[in-house]
Amino acid sequence: MAKMNNLLPQNLFSFVWHFYKPYKSMIIIYVFMALMAGAWGPFNSMLIKDMINILSSSKMDDIAFLTWPAMLIVLNFILFDNITWRTIDYINYKFQPVIKNNMTSETFSFIHGASPQFFHDNLSGRISHQINTLVDNIERTVHYVTADFLRGISLLFIAFITMYYVNDVFFYTLALWFIVFSSFSVYISKRLVKLSDIHARAESAISGQLVDSISNASNVRIFSRRDYESSRLEPYLLRDKTTFQSKEMYLLIVRSIQGLMISIMLGVMVYFLIQLYAKELITIGDFALILGLSMEVAHITWYTMRKVNEFHEAFGKCNQSLTSLIVPQDIQDKKDAPDIQHVKGEIIFENVQFHYKHTKLLFNNKSVTIHAGQKVGLVGYSGGGKSTFVNLILRFFDVTDGHIYIDKQDIRDVTQESLRKQIAMIPQDPTLFHRTLMENIRYGLSGATDNDVIIAAKKAHAHQFISKLTDGYASTVGERGVKLSGGQRQRIAIARAILKNAPILILDEATSQLDSVTERDIQTSLWQLMQNKTTLVIAHRLSTLLHMDRILVFDQGKIVEDGTHAELLAHNGLYKTLWDTQVGGFLRDGYQL
Repeated sequence: MAKMNNLLPQNLFSFVWHFYKPYKSMIIIYVFMALMAGAWGPFNSMLIKDMINILSSSKMDDIAFLTWPAMLIVLNFILFDNITWRTIDYINYKFQPVIKNNMTSETFSFIHGASPQFFHDNLSGRISHQINTLVDNIERTVHYVTADFLRGISLLFIAFITMYYVNDVFFYTLALWFIVFSSFSVYISKRLVKLSDIHARAESAISGQLVDSISNASNVRIFSRRDYESSRLEPYLLRDKTTFQSKEMYLLIVRSIQGLMISIMLGVMVYFLIQLYAKELITIGDFALILGLSMEVAHITWYTMRKVNEFHEAFGKCNQSLTSLIVPQDIQDKKDAPDIQHVKGEIIFENVQFHYKHTKLLFNNKSVTIHAGQKVGLVGYSGGGKSTFVNLILRFFDVTDGHIYIDKQDIRDVTQESLRKQIAMIPQDPTLFHRTLMENIRYGLSGATDNDVIIAAKKAHAHQFISKLTDGYASTVGERGVKLSGGQRQRIAIARAILKNAPILILDEATSQLDSVTERDIQTSLWQLMQNKTTLVIAHRLSTLLHMDRILVFDQGKIVEDGTHAELLAHNGLYKTLWDTQVGGFLRDGYQL
């Protein structure tokens, strides 16, 4: 069984290298070709210089002297411009989608390993936006910005050498200018990381708000709050506009200063060219060479510095997304953890202590044994610990101290994936994927046949309403199953659990949204499903627990009563109080089940 990906680097460069490391040979070729691409401009200028010198000399009488430079110009274009860039294009075509998909897939998998608290704290729209922002900006930086940056380095290096051999005054002038220009550009553009980070947060916030509002479209209509939602979005849009304009104004100032510096460099170069040519220290070909190279350097430096700005902007966005997504995971598999084996369903809590972050202790030295095959009801007032008890078994949270065993195996010593494969759960408010009904039910058992799915749907009394749909089992259910009623969604969730047929079954008010007739029919199917399974039933309607082997009564994190329905009524404790309030048709003030 494949292990869940719990380890992704939190440092951006380590994160990028994690995905590109398997393609080292491709990276070497890519870098070499990008550097070679920078040779086209300088070599072209050198060949033009030779042609001009030939044209201005006595050798012009023999046109054959122009043949080789002309042919080399064509060859130079083919070799250093066409072949290099087409090779880069091929590498991008071949590897870019593969690496991008790997990056998306592993990040997606990592996010699914995050704790429930992570999803409580982050809107789903914001999470998806952060993943796309991270992957898209890494792709843009590595495959496009890097190539242009390497080309610029190569061109500058060759230009420096060429100018030195023509006349060292050009070399020193260009070197001094480049040091000043690049130092200024790099230093001043570092602020782009912060500005881009701020803007990325603003964009992410808009995404989250849009998804939050759209996913609650029914509430917006019911309460006639469309105008309110639009006005509520305004501050987020204003912040996005403000942060974008701050970033762009900063770029405008930086580029204006860079343009001025380039103009100064070209002016100085032209001055020295005129002076040296007047003194016959350089040829007319040298004049054309240095002028052409200076303009080429000015252009490529300007272009490269824009790429540096783009890099800092992308770096800021990537860093912000990475910081938000790749957070330490509270629940991780131990290294080389095995799958859980031979599960019959015995559950043991041994001296368990647990509390949620920043809250007081909920469970303190809790010890309880649930034997394999037992049907156990969990009851108590809201906040008493019933859901926490179940979440700890599912290992959505780890205990603060103590142990939880399933068939003598500590659940922290086995993989989460294998543990949860042994548990089927029917939640009180089930959500479905925006997929077909067949896919939603089959989610309980990926290898199930269509016939298996239909049998499970019949047992869950879902087949009848599914058959009446135009597309039957091929019908899509909408986001979170919005096209179905609450009762229909619950029947699909029950069918999914029936199909999974795991040795441990958890029911959290599994029939709360069903009418009484359908509930009675499904209770029969559920009772059959419970046979030979360890079953935990969280119930607010105590009448559903009459036939449980045991009932555990929770109060403020403690199991205050443990027994059958008859035994607990005779005990005349909290369970008897809960039973009497339900039978009497009311709840005491201040209490909620």
